[in-house]
Amino acid sequence: MKINTILVVAMLALAGCVCNKTTPCGVSKCDPVVGNWSLDLGFDFMPAGSMIVSRDSSGNPEALFLWRWASPLKMKNVKLCGNKFSFDHPWGFKISGFVQGSTLTALAVKKDGLVETSITGKRNPPICGGVDTKSAKLGNPIDLLKDGLAGWEIMNPESKMGWVIAEEGGTKVLSNKMGRKADGSWVGGGANIKTKRADFYDFNLEYDVRVPEKSNSGVYLRGRFEIQVIDSYGKKVDEHNMAAYYGRVVPSVAAEKKPGEWQHVSITLYKRHLTVVLNGVTIIDNTPVVGVTGGAIDANLFAPGPIYLQGDHSDADFKNMILRPVID
Repeated sequence: MKINTILVVAMLALAGCVCNKTTPCGVSKCDPVVGNWSLDLGFDFMPAGSMIVSRDSSGNPEALFLWRWASPLKMKNVKLCGNKFSFDHPWGFKISGFVQGSTLTALAVKKDGLVETSITGKRNPPICGGVDTKSAKLGNPIDLLKDGLAGWEIMNPESKMGWVIAEEGGTKVLSNKMGRKADGSWVGGGANIKTKRADFYDFNLEYDVRVPEKSNSGVYLRGRFEIQVIDSYGKKVDEHNMAAYYGRVVPSVAAEKKPGEWQHVSITLYKRHLTVVLNGVTIIDNTPVVGVTGGAIDANLFAPGPIYLQGDHSDADFKNMILRPVID
């Protein structure tokens, strides 16, 4: 159905609000769209979205938007006017909406004028300073592989289950074994799995991971924040490399090992901050967790959740997966 009449309600002018009043953490009181938003994109599968709206040093509006999967992207033709906003997504649709207090309502509309989906959102409170992941007090260890696959469940029942448990040198190894096609590319379409326990919030998670050449997997904290698993040995450091906070934070240094070698990862998630140590090197140090990553179970930054492993891209092996909950 054409929705030109609906769009009229959300049409925006170029002008924004001019005001210098802010809260102690920097939230504008009179530029209501500016801020960090968690979004429900209205889909049954991969519904999570994220939007961070800001202004540059000249006062021009900017928007960083995550749409279901992949990485957050900068939007085009960003316009703010009071509590209304609009921008063009590079994937070919326009998003227009308005803000009322801490809630957001919007429509994503395709080039032909048809609605792609309706969007609802909630403003995330600002991330203030004074947090150090090193101060997190950890509880007793939980061995996530102790019960083998009995402690995990498939997330997408229509996909092919490729995960198996085996032993190497007396240690349990959880492996995704989908294999490759004749041309050397990965079969893909495997299952994502998650822990049956979904009560994890802040914690330290350690694991050893082994990736084949040109592999791509991931470990999702609370099912929402992906720590990348990939063969990025020898590549230029970016936000998609091994152990990166996927699409969000560029590791400070490359610390990967060659494909086929076991690599150790230690992650601390504490009070909306993240530290990642790869092979003994701190590559992300007490960085704010600003939003979910592509493939998240939902966009709620403040709910407990499971650990989930990505199995729909390629093979990967995990062992010694130990979680220690924060107890303070």
